[in-house]
Amino acid sequence: MSALPGSGTGNRAGTGVPAGSPPEVLVVEDLDVRLGGRDVLRGVTFTVHEGELTGLIGSNGAGKTTLFRVILGLARPDGGRAVVSGDHRPRGNPLVGYVPQKIELDPDLPLRARDLVALGLDGHRFGFALPSTARRRAVDEALDGVDAGRFADARVGTLSGGEQQRVMIAYALVSRPRLLLLDEPLANLDLRSEQEVVELLARVAHEQRIAVLISAHEMNPLLPVMDRVVYLAGGRAASGTTAEVVRPEVLSGLYGHHVDVLHVHGRIIVVAGPTLGSAEALRAEQADAATGPGA
Repeated sequence: MSALPGSGTGNRAGTGVPAGSPPEVLVVEDLDVRLGGRDVLRGVTFTVHEGELTGLIGSNGAGKTTLFRVILGLARPDGGRAVVSGDHRPRGNPLVGYVPQKIELDPDLPLRARDLVALGLDGHRFGFALPSTARRRAVDEALDGVDAGRFADARVGTLSGGEQQRVMIAYALVSRPRLLLLDEPLANLDLRSEQEVVELLARVAHEQRIAVLISAHEMNPLLPVMDRVVYLAGGRAASGTTAEVVRPEVLSGLYGHHVDVLHVHGRIIVVAGPTLGSAEALRAEQADAATGPGA
């Protein structure tokens, strides 16, 4: 795919990453995925780096979940590749930690926070894990690392949404991955919990030197901490810093028609440009202002 304006020109490997950046952990190159005869991803190329938090931004249908499935080895691309730290194994890569979209947990389920986190160590094996000092220490360290130690023995189903998200992050981190994928981790959180989770993930990335890739519809909560952005639309992607990517000429190239980028009180709003010609269509585009027109 030819480079979109601002999507990597003059930077290393055409990914929007300057020379001298931290080591690459995830490399996605010319990724193509077709589902049901439709191009879901076309020539998607970007890198995610050690110690950085990257936002994967796109509306419903943009291909975020499909991209995660390819990285996790759960879906096979029709072209290109996604490689984590040079490891080409198709699935079950221990270098990747994954937090899925919110899981509903019954408050009466007799599963403590520490029990769920321990599954990140041995949940892929059959049978019961034997207690050990090393295992307990690893679980405690993972919980403490996300400020969840205080409710380690509480039933997971009774915790708040923000507390459950911390436990799920600890679950993904307990095996010490190099790449952490989070699928819409801010969905259904109140504003305070949303801010706390965003700050926590930034701290995890920077202090533990983990590459963090977060998918989201809304980029604004991530703006204070996001090192880079991968913006998906129309099956294609532009990557780089927010200033490099979230520009009218870049996003117009992705969407295939003119869009405007507005900066209002520290927030970024992406709306369809006036050349769209239909007031009704324009209002529909503005309803998805956080990420722009639907792909």
